[in-house]
Amino acid sequence: MSDELNRRLRIQDVILAGLFGALLWFGHTPVQQALIGLLGALHLVEAKSEWLRTRVGRATMAVLQFSTVYLLIGITEGVNSIYYLLLLAPVISTASYAGVAGTVFGSVAAIGAYLSFLLYIDWSQWRMDPEAVHVLTIRCLLLAIAAFLVNALGEAVRKESSRVNRVAEQLAAANQSLVDAEAAVRRSERLAALGQLSAGLAHELRNPLGSIRGSAELLVRSAARESALVGELAQIIREEVDRTNLLVTRFLDFARPLEPIREEADITAVINRAANHAGVEIIRNFSPDVPQIPLDAALMEQVVLNLLSNAAQASPAGAPITVVTRVHDEEIEIAVIDRGCGIPHEKMETIFNPFVTSKQDGVGLGLAIVAKIVDGHGGRMAVESEPGKGSTFRVYLPLRVSRTNEK
Repeated sequence: MSDELNRRLRIQDVILAGLFGALLWFGHTPVQQALIGLLGALHLVEAKSEWLRTRVGRATMAVLQFSTVYLLIGITEGVNSIYYLLLLAPVISTASYAGVAGTVFGSVAAIGAYLSFLLYIDWSQWRMDPEAVHVLTIRCLLLAIAAFLVNALGEAVRKESSRVNRVAEQLAAANQSLVDAEAAVRRSERLAALGQLSAGLAHELRNPLGSIRGSAELLVRSAARESALVGELAQIIREEVDRTNLLVTRFLDFARPLEPIREEADITAVINRAANHAGVEIIRNFSPDVPQIPLDAALMEQVVLNLLSNAAQASPAGAPITVVTRVHDEEIEIAVIDRGCGIPHEKMETIFNPFVTSKQDGVGLGLAIVAKIVDGHGGRMAVESEPGKGSTFRVYLPLRVSRTNEK
């Protein structure tokens, strides 16, 4: 509460309130004091309201300030008023945020308002000598000079503020890139360690699995005729060994060093083949500006196939799945969009890690392999998801292959 009060109550406000209070004290009549108090209140609330920072709010405040000062000068001898300098208040306020045109308009309005009091003089009884004209001209010039000095200062402040905002945006983008890079490094380290473990485990399992399957084949041939139960059990053993062997193959695919064979390929054709193999109906939103790029079509088809299968499994039956392609900076973006169950926020950072899955019969290698293939192409991935509303998986592939990514 105290911090909010400090932000709202500045030392400048206290000093300004004191100065207007002193000016109010020296007012000769209650009407003068009321107008001085109103002008002070207008200046104090000017920076405290969001609406008063809008174009309409600022214009309204300028009109109120000009009107108040005009009335105060009008009841205190017009052009000879001791309060004529208060015309600087609305002029300076306008010049601080308006451009050159606004400053010119504000200056002309203030000078015109001040000189309009000459219309109320009875010229048959009063004549203006050259010195009075001289003083009047200086007063008008001072209003204009003050307005343009404040405008120049305001323009410098606005330029500096704009520069600071641009730097802040660049720093925010750099910081986000750093966070993404750190996450990618952590994922790569985990993938490397788990890849070595998976490779060793897969090789150790291959030999006993082969022996078990061979034994099951012999058992089927020798004992199946004597006992139907033995034949059925041997068939179960053989099927389970095949399933386990397929899992071991996926482990090896994950652990094996990725060397994409790059050829110029049409990413649209790759997506269409993947959709046909997945048996998924998709809404195609393909940009005609996407060119052919060098990539391993078979591996990239595996990426799209996996993303489409995941989207279909996460979505209700018949729910639309949209695939979007476009050129984004120096990259091609492929977005797979579903309207399914979404991903919980606490799992967003780990979905590309091996063995992370929400499926009862899954092993959690699909997205890990997808991330590895995309990394091998020098690309990157991004995910946007909201539980209950769906997910968007974005794949970014470089238009051109850098030397560091060439195989």
